[in-house]
Amino acid sequence: MATLRITTIAGARPQFVKAAAMSRAFAASGQFEERLVHTGQHYDYQMSEAFFRELDLPAPAVNLGIANLPHGAMTGRMIEGIEADLMARRPDAVLVYGDTNSTLAGALAAAKLAIPAIHVEAGMRSGRADVPEEINRIVADHVCGLLLCSSEAALQHLAKEGLAAKARLIGDLMYDVTLFASGRVEASGIRARLRLAAGGYSLLTLHRAENLGAPARLARLVAYAREAGQGQPIIFPVHPRTGAFLKAESIALDEITLVEPLGYFDFHALIADAAQVMTDSGGVQKEAYFHARPCITLRDETEWTETIDAGWNRLWTQPAYSTPRRSIPDYGNGHAAREAVSAIAAFLAA
Repeated sequence: MATLRITTIAGARPQFVKAAAMSRAFAASGQFEERLVHTGQHYDYQMSEAFFRELDLPAPAVNLGIANLPHGAMTGRMIEGIEADLMARRPDAVLVYGDTNSTLAGALAAAKLAIPAIHVEAGMRSGRADVPEEINRIVADHVCGLLLCSSEAALQHLAKEGLAAKARLIGDLMYDVTLFASGRVEASGIRARLRLAAGGYSLLTLHRAENLGAPARLARLVAYAREAGQGQPIIFPVHPRTGAFLKAESIALDEITLVEPLGYFDFHALIADAAQVMTDSGGVQKEAYFHARPCITLRDETEWTETIDAGWNRLWTQPAYSTPRRSIPDYGNGHAAREAVSAIAAFLAA
């Protein structure tokens, strides 16, 4: 059997996490040769290079270095750079993850070159078609040829859009990586360095454009986080863009401890021992669930509706969790990457 050549497009923290699981599964299968193109969307060391080192992810073949631009300029430059690489290499398929500008650029570049495109974490919908991430998800799903889903809800969304024939349920790749890294997470030592007691603090993250674009909203969210922390320490690993907004708007951060962006193991160690997690990140909502930590989502909606239905997550606009906590079987048993590789092999064979 001929080796199948995959070009993976990634540029943000959650994509590196998922790519680590897929890279191991590709290598184990013996069927695939993978090449990683890093768009450069997350350029901070702890949000990019550290993940390659910690998660044993092979170094990217190329880094396009495209970051810190408006959506249109960023996506356009990414399409140009990805297209040039694909034209030179002509892989058998292109793999994209999630809902970032890197996702959209990779999917569009592949589709325009008639190279089969595969979307991991397909079918997620928040119901807000006016936010950039939702636009990226919808367009990527409609131009990709294989849609790999994390939940039954995602399959249902795709069926409503006439895309059911392209969709497969594989489970959640982030759970694969959580299990892979569990031993090293326990050895992190980050709590001791920050002098935190297990269960005695909250973990906060904020980075989405919808929250940073309006200073009054960002100030309300920070004030809400302080109130929800109930007097306990709040640890806030600050995304570089968020830090710039907080400084520019002079938003009060009383009772909140800002720290530099954390590596994968340190961040997961803080999730594992937190009293609660407060975040606007889709990936962190799931990571909180994997560590059995209650989560408050600092958005007005979420694409990860099953975490709310299972009682582990709630929106900040809701006064309480909606139901007693239960497991989410859709996310699988830690073998989502293996399921994905099998689905990709069948798709390319067909």
